[in-house]
Amino acid sequence: MRHPLQHLRGNAIRAFRSQGLQVDVLGEDMQSKLVEEARKACLLVNLPFVYRAASRVPFSVLKYAMTLDGKIAASSGHAAWISSKLSRNRVFELRGRSDAIIVGGNTVRRDNPRLTARHGGGHMPIRIVLSQSLDLPEEANLWDLSDVSTVVVTQRGARRSFQRYLASKGVEVVELDILNPRDVMEYFHDRGYLSILWECGGTLAASAISSGVIHKVFAFVAPKIIGGKNAPSPVGELGMVEMSQALDLIDVCFEQIGPDMLISGFLQPIPDLTPTIPSEDETFAIDPTVAPFETSIIFFYKTWDLYGAFSNFSPHTIQMPDEDGNYVTWFSVEHYYQANKFIGVINPLAQDCIDKIKSAKSPEEAARMGRLTQRRHPHLVRSDWESVKIDVMYRALKCKFSIYPHLNSMLLSTAGSVLVEASPHDLFWGGGRDGEGLNYLGRLLMKLRSEFLGESSAASENTCIAL
Repeated sequence: MRHPLQHLRGNAIRAFRSQGLQVDVLGEDMQSKLVEEARKACLLVNLPFVYRAASRVPFSVLKYAMTLDGKIAASSGHAAWISSKLSRNRVFELRGRSDAIIVGGNTVRRDNPRLTARHGGGHMPIRIVLSQSLDLPEEANLWDLSDVSTVVVTQRGARRSFQRYLASKGVEVVELDILNPRDVMEYFHDRGYLSILWECGGTLAASAISSGVIHKVFAFVAPKIIGGKNAPSPVGELGMVEMSQALDLIDVCFEQIGPDMLISGFLQPIPDLTPTIPSEDETFAIDPTVAPFETSIIFFYKTWDLYGAFSNFSPHTIQMPDEDGNYVTWFSVEHYYQANKFIGVINPLAQDCIDKIKSAKSPEEAARMGRLTQRRHPHLVRSDWESVKIDVMYRALKCKFSIYPHLNSMLLSTAGSVLVEASPHDLFWGGGRDGEGLNYLGRLLMKLRSEFLGESSAASENTCIAL
């Protein structure tokens, strides 16, 4: 299959074919009777990357084992073992294909798991514990880091003394302002995680599903009945009151594993990552160098891409004047843009947020701080933000492409091409997943390009007159 990101498509195919290898591209070269089988095989191999590229969170699988009456443990909490040894071996395989395994604090307290792949070598996934209160035992198998490391994610300020205790054992502790699955997944996306296996209890599973971060479900159903009014179920309260509200799995598969039945399926459809471009008339109005019917498209998104420097996340320092006219250094355009949401607001918390964003270690961290504060404390956002944010971004981009000659040259080299920020989820600055985005970042860059080309042309004319 072709690469899910437009700007990388075709390179590997050309390289293989140039060496004499036969490459059949799904939907282009293959016989029709093989297309569906090949499609499933290609997507199965590439699913984690496809989902991560589309949603900006790692591909997440929720796994659980339950009895025929839908219980994951007895009323006492005892849960070993619901499924058969063959099913547990399959779980070890799932772990071995994941970057990390997530559990909640209840699982640590109740089961004291090891969460290892137990395959005798090779890849071992990182173990992640989510605990808002950090009410965790001092002695736990997860604090043994002899085989693999553990990360504990908690809410800011929780049990500082216990944080120090975990750190003394080598356990990494990460504090988030508010602990919820979406923020946790965005954080680990920024750290480069591709695929995560959730082996948590019903409460955390429900929260993860509600947050929209679970993509696939693996349910092992054992031919056992344990009963119990208070026995836990695999998914907690989702707020649904009618069966019509139930979430349907997509592409459901059934497989018998020993005495157990494995039921798997997708909670979210496999995304299409091909964005479309703005209309010809709209693009020509922004940049007259773009010729209708002969337009090439340049997509950019990640900073490591060919045109990754066009991203406002690229690590290029800029200097911008503050409210008093003094020039302030910002690590990236994104740092400057996020901080400007709160500039001029008379509130100590707003200034504190600006300072934290300014000192953020990465553009991703600055973006996360700005977005979280905007969402959770809207009163700290300047009242005119919606009307000025495009101008704020434009001024920062103009500074960036003015002070770095190689960036200016790169932008000018794209003359005649449509620039599309290929974010599948940002419908304002990006092109969106299906081309429904407004692509304002691409528009601003084309506007800048047109201005720079005009200045270059004027300078050339002046030079000729002088001569």
